[in-house]
Amino acid sequence: MELSTWVSLAVICILGAMSPGPSLAVVLKHSLHNSMLHGVVASISHGVGVGLYAMVSLLGLAGLITHYPSFFKGMVIAGAVYLAYMGIKILLSSSKGVEVHSQPIVNYRQAAQDGFAIAFLNPKLAVFFLALFSQFIVPDQLTSMTVFIMCITVLLIDTAWYFMVSMISAGAKKKFDLQNKQTVVDKVLGVVFLLLASKVIMEQFS
Repeated sequence: MELSTWVSLAVICILGAMSPGPSLAVVLKHSLHNSMLHGVVASISHGVGVGLYAMVSLLGLAGLITHYPSFFKGMVIAGAVYLAYMGIKILLSSSKGVEVHSQPIVNYRQAAQDGFAIAFLNPKLAVFFLALFSQFIVPDQLTSMTVFIMCITVLLIDTAWYFMVSMISAGAKKKFDLQNKQTVVDKVLGVVFLLLASKVIMEQFS
């Protein structure tokens, strides 16, 4: 792959990663509600999920989603339901308030699960990468090295962006003493999750 082609791909991936959405909300949830390390774990697992979709797209399996719209819609709705589930969990746990000061309320495994799930339950990623990669590759000239470079680029850019989000949000939590406002933060995050879930479901049935 030529350097100019890779740079173009990287720039689009950076802009895509920076686009606000459910993924950003999940990483912020773990960074603010638990710790920076929780946010980092969620970021890494999310990057793996995104990288997996990139690989699936390059292998042409995303065509299954394109040709079976009911399957696509089902996965989108499943992702929205999972997002709503996390929002409800946050709202119900917000009454614990100051207990969050002493230790995180979830383990790193849960953070990894949330990060991966929010990516894996978003089949739009596969369609996005299929459309994106089609602009940069020639099927007859596609090599294993090209596939590796494109997939690792997507994975590293996504992980790096949300890693930065985790560090910045965790730093803001300490600087502005957000722990003493944990109940308010919980409610805001919970409402954001539910609004995002509602938006996704409404788009699917509109």
